[in-house]
Amino acid sequence: MCEDAFCKIILIDMYVRRPMQYVGLHFYFKGDYDMEDKKPIIHLEKLGKEFKTSNGPIKALDDITLDIMEGEIFGIIGLSGAGKSTLVRCINYLEIPTEGDVFFEGKPLSKMREQEIQGVRRSMGMIFQQFNLLAQRNVLKNVCFPLELIGTPKKEAEDKARKLLEMVGLGDREKAYPSQLSGGQKQRVAIARALATDPKVLLCDEATSALDPNTTKSILELLKTINKNMGVTVIVITHEMAVIEAICDRVAIIDKSHIAEQGSVGEIFSNPKSKIGRQLIMGDQVHVRDFGGPTTRMVRIIFDGRASSEPVLANMILACKAPVNIMYAATKDINGTAMGQMIIQLPKDEVEEKRMINYLNSAKIPYEEVTENDL
Repeated sequence: MCEDAFCKIILIDMYVRRPMQYVGLHFYFKGDYDMEDKKPIIHLEKLGKEFKTSNGPIKALDDITLDIMEGEIFGIIGLSGAGKSTLVRCINYLEIPTEGDVFFEGKPLSKMREQEIQGVRRSMGMIFQQFNLLAQRNVLKNVCFPLELIGTPKKEAEDKARKLLEMVGLGDREKAYPSQLSGGQKQRVAIARALATDPKVLLCDEATSALDPNTTKSILELLKTINKNMGVTVIVITHEMAVIEAICDRVAIIDKSHIAEQGSVGEIFSNPKSKIGRQLIMGDQVHVRDFGGPTTRMVRIIFDGRASSEPVLANMILACKAPVNIMYAATKDINGTAMGQMIIQLPKDEVEEKRMINYLNSAKIPYEEVTENDL
């Protein structure tokens, strides 16, 4: 099957007809997201998805319950094979869940007729890792394609496509073909195309994974602008924590087909509760560190909102007149606020150790005692 035909199948399924089973298709920081007066635009209730294979059933999703609030940027992060892409295809019913339900604006998709599901799908634009542009169409006609599928008159479709191309910064490239564009430009065309049907939700499935860091930054900035100016709810599917930190209000971590934890980006980054959360945030270096030698007390200091200019560790060392061993640190200055955590090894001397614990308590610095097994 040629690339254009394959892309057309995907787009036609999204905007027009019944979903298919695909084979092989697989810190700008806004602070804690204010959920007051917000309502879910998407609610997932005990969602499950099982695939039948020659080797038996495979559980891709199991007991997924999530609320995605209207107007937020929501991240779903996990390692490869965790179930992220299956989840996003269940959200827009390109994959039919085998358990549970998807609610869009309070209405269950499982109870809808096919025509109603098509309407919901048109309310959910989608962009992909590999762009899925039609190679034989120029930029303008690529953006027009979903409008053609729903019967929009040609002039109206072209006028709308031009406005969208101006918005994504490609107003002067409407006659160019995908082969003449950079990766970032291709993704901008894909974003314009996804917005053509005036969606309420924009699904981004690994949308920056094929891009270099600078281009990724520009695409994320564009998504933030769309969210802010157009009020579109954005759902970001990724395996990169940096993407979540840069753009999302809240995040759910998916691991082995389950939701491991969810919350605001600030909460998850400063104090991950799950093993996979700590792995995604801290990286693998914590797990390979040598903790040999006499065992001494270790604590994780949690930075969850102090001014980034406050020298917390230096103040503690000066006040307690004792050194510490920094075992691991992952902190970031997010708009003047320190977020993250640091693991320190306290002195062997019990008096000095107690003095430092007392300092942390008196200074109201969040901390918890950890062992090698907790990391």
